[in-house]
Amino acid sequence: MDLSNETVLITGSGRGLGNAMARRIAGLGARVIIHDISWEAPAEFGEYQDLGDSARKCGAVFAVTGNIGDEAVVAGWVDAINTEVGPVTCLVNAAGGDIAAAGGKPVPNDAIGIPSVDVRAMLDRNLLGLIWVCKYFVPGMIPNNRGSIVNIASSAAHLGVDNGVIYSVAKAGVVQYSRSLATQLREHGIRVNAVSPGPTRTARFAATRVMDASDLDDSAPLARYGKPDDIADVVAFLLSDESRYISGQTIRVDGARETFST
Repeated sequence: MDLSNETVLITGSGRGLGNAMARRIAGLGARVIIHDISWEAPAEFGEYQDLGDSARKCGAVFAVTGNIGDEAVVAGWVDAINTEVGPVTCLVNAAGGDIAAAGGKPVPNDAIGIPSVDVRAMLDRNLLGLIWVCKYFVPGMIPNNRGSIVNIASSAAHLGVDNGVIYSVAKAGVVQYSRSLATQLREHGIRVNAVSPGPTRTARFAATRVMDASDLDDSAPLARYGKPDDIADVVAFLLSDESRYISGQTIRVDGARETFST
């Protein structure tokens, strides 16, 4: 795969799963722009000193910060990126997470009791922010009649849950938005796909839950937690010309952990 002709904005890529994508995509020759909510955020779970350190180590050429749920913040990135790097040709919307407005997980985190402020934070972080990024960067891709967008959903989007409900609803929205955007952009030659990871061993994942020891055996081909590179490889494929006729699809990357039907 060769991405040397691409300029790729990856939200949520200062650390964690998005950072694995940034490393993989930069390694294929792309000019990568990384993002995190603040300059200091990559240090939260000990991955990097700050966003500058992250950019240097993953091969990114530029970095932006801010809450993607704030439409004005996203709109402000366009001129900065065009000036410093050039027009974005591919998007990866990886920012998200089952995270409360004040950090950590909402308590309670069910369908009815979740605090209203956390409902809004979850939708901003996982769905509305993704929509804003597409709203402001897709128009620059249309005149070239080419491009690829990968939106990161979750295996939680495809099954009923009683914990993390609003997160799963937001990720289901990502799947449907991706299908609809793919339909709209078909005539412009721009592909849109979603990727739904299962449980994946990022630094945040390891720090915020008790992990099942039976899922920590990296020698197991499928019966284990996912690794960030498992997801990054699929995203890189969907950005590349090797997937040139794939659009409007959702690929679950979970080692058949959940064998749901849709």
